[in-house]
Amino acid sequence: MKKTICLLLITVLFSACKNEKQTESTVVNEVSKEDITTSIYPESITKVFNAHGGIDTWNTMKSLSFTMEKPNGKEVTTLNLKTRAEVIETPDYKMGYDGTTQWVLEKNNKQYKGNAKFYKGLMFYFYAMPFVLGDDGIMYEAIESLTFDGKSYSGILISYESGVGESPDDQYKIYYDEATGEMAWLGYTVTFGKDEKSKDFHFIRYNNWQIINGLKLPKSVDWYKYENNLPTEKRNTVEFTDVSLSKRAPEATIFKMPEGANIVQ
Repeated sequence: MKKTICLLLITVLFSACKNEKQTESTVVNEVSKEDITTSIYPESITKVFNAHGGIDTWNTMKSLSFTMEKPNGKEVTTLNLKTRAEVIETPDYKMGYDGTTQWVLEKNNKQYKGNAKFYKGLMFYFYAMPFVLGDDGIMYEAIESLTFDGKSYSGILISYESGVGESPDDQYKIYYDEATGEMAWLGYTVTFGKDEKSKDFHFIRYNNWQIINGLKLPKSVDWYKYENNLPTEKRNTVEFTDVSLSKRAPEATIFKMPEGANIVQ
């Protein structure tokens, strides 16, 4: 009888221990899965992403479109956020990139005189801050804060690994409100067509936001004049209207080169 009781006690204890171990294992697994996307970024840039709705939420989006008012009329940009295929339409030209080929279609017998290769993705990059700073191949480094009008903003230097994008020597400085994490300034260099990094930083102020599908994106941005790599006074404002952000990818056909368009070499 004693042997039977002992065996029963051992069985119960073994079963309890086994269940306890399984419970502990489950908890560990759940913790390891939590926030797996944002965990790959430094704490500082994660704080900025979170203040704008989170990089995880951004990564669920597949299409983006926005409109800017230009001297010759409205410029409408539409993108596939996953492939970065893009089409830009204005009254005088239409420009596109299907993921492989870039093209320009001139309208109304007006010659396109811009630099299509340089302009591809340019305004998207400025508009989709800070989330584009979560792309692959980016390196982050804490830098000295920026003080403007008596307020101090924490800074992060953004650099790119070799071979990333058209201009891997480009650098960005993002400055944010330490208390809220909200992005406030962007400093950027221009190295397109150059053989080395630039030391001159241009500045854009971000202080007018709107919520689109749970994400805080610019309603307008202000370009600033600069001196000694610091912003001085406002130069001009660019507004973004008719913004659409969706989890549904745009039709691939809208990015295809139309008849009469020229390939950008």
